[in-house]
Amino acid sequence: MAPETRRDAREAAARAATGRSGEAETGAAKPRASRRRIVGRVIVALVILILVLAVWLVVKVLIAKNGLESAQAAVTSIQKGENVADAIPRLASGAGDAAGAANDPVWRMAEMIPAAGDNLRGVRLAAETLDVFANGVGRPVFEMQDDGKGNILSRALPLIESAAPKITKLSAELEQVASSGDLIGPVRRGVDQVSEVADGAGPIFALLPKLLGAQEKQNYLLVFQNNAEALPLGGSSASQTLISADKGNLDIAGQASSGSFVEGKSVEDVSESAKTLYGDRYGSYINLAPSQPDWPGAAKMVKAFWNRDIDDTHIDGVISVDPVALQRILRATGPIEVDGKTLDDKNAVKTLLSDVYEWWNPYTDPDLKSDAFFAGVASAVFGKIAGGDFNVKDMAWAVSDSIETGSILAWSEDADAQKIIAGSGRISGILPRDNKAETVNGVFFRNVSASKIDYYTKTKVDSTMSCANGVTTLTTTATVSLDISQADAEALPTYVQSRAHGAAYFGTQVYMYAPPGMELDSAETTGGASTFRTGNVDLGRVVEPFQARLRPGKTFSVTATFTGKGDFGPLSVWSTPMIHATKTTVTDTCH
Repeated sequence: MAPETRRDAREAAARAATGRSGEAETGAAKPRASRRRIVGRVIVALVILILVLAVWLVVKVLIAKNGLESAQAAVTSIQKGENVADAIPRLASGAGDAAGAANDPVWRMAEMIPAAGDNLRGVRLAAETLDVFANGVGRPVFEMQDDGKGNILSRALPLIESAAPKITKLSAELEQVASSGDLIGPVRRGVDQVSEVADGAGPIFALLPKLLGAQEKQNYLLVFQNNAEALPLGGSSASQTLISADKGNLDIAGQASSGSFVEGKSVEDVSESAKTLYGDRYGSYINLAPSQPDWPGAAKMVKAFWNRDIDDTHIDGVISVDPVALQRILRATGPIEVDGKTLDDKNAVKTLLSDVYEWWNPYTDPDLKSDAFFAGVASAVFGKIAGGDFNVKDMAWAVSDSIETGSILAWSEDADAQKIIAGSGRISGILPRDNKAETVNGVFFRNVSASKIDYYTKTKVDSTMSCANGVTTLTTTATVSLDISQADAEALPTYVQSRAHGAAYFGTQVYMYAPPGMELDSAETTGGASTFRTGNVDLGRVVEPFQARLRPGKTFSVTATFTGKGDFGPLSVWSTPMIHATKTTVTDTCH
């Protein structure tokens, strides 16, 4: 019906317009409410996801933590004396659990979180590194020891080749994360400990395949030093064994003794300082090669003798082992039997350095039975080591202890390998060229009587360093005693007595090598000793030599005082590895 008035028409139109507007507003409100609900649901879902991921990460962190703690406990138990073979499965299991937990996508994403991420990255890298050592190499190698198949090195070689690049990469990444300032205490300590192991082992693992002949056969000369005839580096180098390494397989390729070499004819140039200190015979007799206390020089000399007089085999390295080290090694391998004689970790030194001269006289024995016996001992021990027939923990102790005392020395023709050896302390046989890490005082003994009397020789060294008014003073006294009566000395086999003077006396020398930068201040002697060949510098050090005619039951002592200005590290003494360990006292009032 039409509106009765214009007013009514306007009001009706207004009502119609209002109705349309309300419908539009209601229609627009519905999408907005829907969007709010969607956004809310997304936010809730994200919160739930974050909580789930956080819980997941916490679980993984706890697994990694427990795994690393288990691995650390296994390491601690080994250090306390547990059999390595018993502990290695726990170490491998813990390391594997930790690495598995840390190698997770959520963990990797969390590593991008500021501050916390570096800690997670550090834990992951430490776990992965332990996993490579324990599960990549350690566990399978120990399992090889028990499977009775032998040839452990050749079978372990592929594992080493696989692990080497991983360790190198992880070592670099550990070094990078260690520089972060966000690492918390426990993580930093763990990263530093594992990083130290990786830094030390990485270069060795990288070189081992080459040294074991992975690509090309390598040849090593094993020198057997006889401490019964003491020389600065150990003793007369009268027995040698050539060992070949081909794809991890070790074999004896040849053996020789002093009688196999031409005497009196030099094989290479010798420095003037060495000639002056050690005489014209040095460099012309293979048994005198260890006279100068520098193993690289002695090793090259022995190598030259072999190539001149035995064969032209390319020799890639020279290793020295003495009977003192051998006796320790027999603790790991167990006893050996050679020519009906049993040698073990209690009697090897006595057997090799005393008894053999009662059984056979090399002066009169045309068959050189003593040399054959030494060769047999070397072969028997080598067979045990090459076959993996030894206790790993005891072997680690035997080798490390022998390295520490200078009873095991090594030199490599490979520049990278030699760099590692040179930076590894006493195994290099290289007196330090400076005093930064430590101030090394060299005190070396030399038998010049052509005897094997040093089975009865006792030595003592007292070294004191003090500082005053900008001057550092080092005073060292060496005492040498012959612990055998005159009557007993006269009853010794002629080969043990002095070749020229029988049991009357034994020519003995002491060489004191001052630390770099020090000069001789004074020298004193007792017991008939005297200085000789004074005023020399050898191997970059001032040297004060002494000599004496040591009679049975007698003692002499020599003292040298050196002074210098500058920075000197903590005092240390390197001396000849004697049959009876030198009793050494070090007093350093400067540090």
